[in-house]
Amino acid sequence: MDRIFIRDLALRCIIGIYPEERREKQDIVINVEIQVDLRKAGRSDDLKDTVDYKAIKKSILKLVEESAFQLIESLAERIANIALVDQKVQQVVVTIDKPGALRFAKASAVEIVRTRDDR
Repeated sequence: MDRIFIRDLALRCIIGIYPEERREKQDIVINVEIQVDLRKAGRSDDLKDTVDYKAIKKSILKLVEESAFQLIESLAERIANIALVDQKVQQVVVTIDKPGALRFAKASAVEIVRTRDDR
């Protein structure tokens, strides 16, 4: 399966379960891997034959800017659902890093894999 990547989308949002995490926006880094058959788009050179990753990025930005999730797992699930709205998407892998969440660690992270069949 072919893949489209949105890499290192650095955003800020309210995320976490502890009171100190709910007061100020924190950094998160989002990576999305979209699995899709790109053969038709490769032949046609037409946007309608591929996945509009700019539109997906805009939807992710809107979601994150308006969010206040407690768990990065919940945010990852919602991001996966955004990508799976496009019927051409067969599978999506979403990784969210939360830098500085754990002392002595660069980041804590969650990665989820969702397929069209999961919907």
